[in-house]
Amino acid sequence: MSELESDACLFCKIVKRQIPGKIAFEDDRALAFYDINPKAPVHILIVPKQHIASLSDMKEEDRDMIGHLHYLAATLAKEQQIVEPGFRTVINTGLGAGQTVFHLHLHLLGGRPFTWPPG
Repeated sequence: MSELESDACLFCKIVKRQIPGKIAFEDDRALAFYDINPKAPVHILIVPKQHIASLSDMKEEDRDMIGHLHYLAATLAKEQQIVEPGFRTVINTGLGAGQTVFHLHLHLLGGRPFTWPPG
């Protein structure tokens, strides 16, 4: 991805603090912030600081990132006290799956019952 494409990315702008976001967590590899259009009482987006457009755009050298994002989701679920009765993590990949921002992100949702299948 070119620097120009990264500069246009909404989530890259939040990571760079060019636009505000309500930050839930940050480390050297990822940023977690509250979704501005929540679908549950707890709805946190967890994004890598490195721009990766989607799950299907990951390279072999990016593979540890998915584990890191999920580890952060579990940690945040404990902090948010949504481990019981349960929480959901979702990664939408592509327009047909509902991805609207093309920067890899994991949704952490909790605080209400969920049904299956979703959508």
